[in-house]
Formats: sequence, C-alpha cells, structure tokens
Amino acid sequence: MEFIYTETTNYPALLVPEAPAAEKVVGITTTVPIEIIFAAGLVPVDLNNIFITDDDPSWLVEKAESTGLPRNNCAWIKGIFSATKKLGIKKVIGVIEGDCSNTYALMEVLGSEGIEVIPFKYPYGRDRRLLLLQLEALAQALGTTMDRAEGVKKELNRIRGLVHEIDRLTHEEGKVTGEENHIWNVSCSDMMGNPVLFEQKARAFLEEARERPPIPHKVRLGFIGVPPICGGIYSLLEELGVHVAFNEIQRQFSMPYPTNDLVEQYLLYTYPYDIEGRMRDIKEEVKRRHIHGLIHYIQSFCFRNIYDTLFRKGLGLPMLTLECDRPGGVDGQMRTRIEAFVEMLRKNIV
Repeated sequence: MEFIYTETTNYPALLVPEAPAAEKVVGITTTVPIEIIFAAGLVPVDLNNIFITDDDPSWLVEKAESTGLPRNNCAWIKGIFSATKKLGIKKVIGVIEGDCSNTYALMEVLGSEGIEVIPFKYPYGRDRRLLLLQLEALAQALGTTMDRAEGVKKELNRIRGLVHEIDRLTHEEGKVTGEENHIWNVSCSDMMGNPVLFEQKARAFLEEARERPPIPHKVRLGFIGVPPICGGIYSLLEELGVHVAFNEIQRQFSMPYPTNDLVEQYLLYTYPYDIEGRMRDIKEEVKRRHIHGLIHYIQSFCFRNIYDTLFRKGLGLPMLTLECDRPGGVDGQMRTRIEAFVEMLRKNIV
C-alpha cells in the first residue's frame, strides 16, 4: 500500500511516514477519537489529507463522478471516496452525526463495495452519556478497551502540546505562518498515522521556528470554517502583508483544551456540535489573538454554509466569505476580493 504524503500545489508536504500494512489501516472521514484506533494497534488515516495531498486531487473528484457520484455534491466527499479506493483501504470509520450530512450515504456506497464501515456519532446536544456509549461501541468494534484508549490519550496529549506551542508561536510571537499553523493542526487528526515520527518532526520544527524573527505585518486575520479545498489562500495573504493568527476548525483538531478523560475531550471539541459553542470559542480567540477581521471559508454544496448568516450577526467583526467547489488555486475574482478586504482592514486599523 502506497502511503506517502508528497508536495502538491495545494499544500506542501509535512511528513512522509512509512507505509503501514494494509490490514492495519483505518480510514477516517474526519476527526474521530484516534486514541481508540491507536489503542487497538491500528493506524488512522485521515482520508481528507490523502485526498488533498494527492498529486492530482482534481482527478480524484472526477474519478468519483465517473463512477456515479453526483456533480452537485461536496468535492470532499468525492475525494474521500476516490482516496479510499485508490489506497485499497478496507475499513473506514465514518462520522454520520456531527459532520457532513452526506457521509451516511457515502458509508453505504463504500459498504456496497465490500469495505467495512464503522459508524460514529457525536450526539446532538453534547450528551455525555450518549457520547460515552459511542466511544465504548467504537472500542468494542476495533477490539480494544476504553482503559487502553485513556492510556493512549496521555501520550497524545504530550504530542498535542507541541502543536499548541506551535499555535502560540503563531499568534503570540508571530514566528509561525498561518499556513504552517494550518498544516500542523490539521495533521493532528491522524498524526500522520505515526505519533512517534509526528512528535520528532514537531520538536524539530519548534526548534527551528523559535529562532526565527517575528513576521512583519499590520493586519491580523482569523480563518473560520472548514479547512479550504483550494490552495494558495495563505500564501496570497502573506504576500499582502497579512498574518493569519487564528485557524478555527484546524485548531480544534489539536484538542486545545485540558481535559481529564476522552469523554470530556470530545465533548469540548466544538466542530460537531452547536454553532453557539463555536461562536464562543471564536470570540474568545479573536480577543486573545487581537484579530482585525475574519475570512469565513465555505465549501460548495455544504449545509454548514447557512452558518454564514449567524456568524455575521453574532461575531461583530469584518468578515469576508469565500466559497470554493473543487481543488485548485486562487482565481482572479477571489484574489480581487481578498485584496479589497485586506485594504479595507488596513485603512481601518488605528
């Protein structure tokens, strides 16, 4: 099984882990309790990362459409489908409540092709009892126990702490770029399938980043919404003298709050739950990180797009909404809108 992250036009390479044995790999459709997967002696692989770092992610989308997945459907879903097939992954954990509304159907499609699918739910209303039942069911399905998973949590907490320090260097000392911050945080979803290597790379990156001078900038932006499918946004912002000091959902992948157990950890994880929890987190971080404006990225055909109205009403900060459909770069229209937004912020900064 080929399992190598290579440099692409969408996102630069971060790690190149060794290829795990096929029977050990568990594909995941979004952040799930990876502690349970590691406790079972298995290797989590975030299929989103596999898709977007492919040599030709657009081809993966087209391949899914050629097999019958509709064009007016989220490109991430189609990319996940094709990445699963391309790697020959035999087992996938799909989040069917608390993430993409299309994942349920995707799991049925994968199941019809002989892939073992394991459903996982983040219960509506942050119900602690129901979440514990989901964690226990996942542990049983993978052949491990919650006690083992809690032990893994302690190890991963140490590693996540390194990413939290990378985040601090981003917003407090200005030594880490918004794109680097994005990559390290999204990589926490599966730790590239190799926590030992991930920790080594994170420590090496921190050692190098601490020696950097602060990045000169005047405008400080926050990036809210799901990670973008289009590349080049961060590099354009840097070109315009903007520092992205906050990546909302990406930061959530690193489990940024101190917790005592797995249930508490995944109850505080904001992404799968109500919009009010996300807005509280965003408001706190906007204040703490001295953010001047927000970019809200929305994915075409995603039900979460309706949240744009609520964010505009509730956050009280200048906000630019960007929407993309498929993998690719920043087009001329998007570039013009970003430039105009940045110029407006720059003029309003006292």
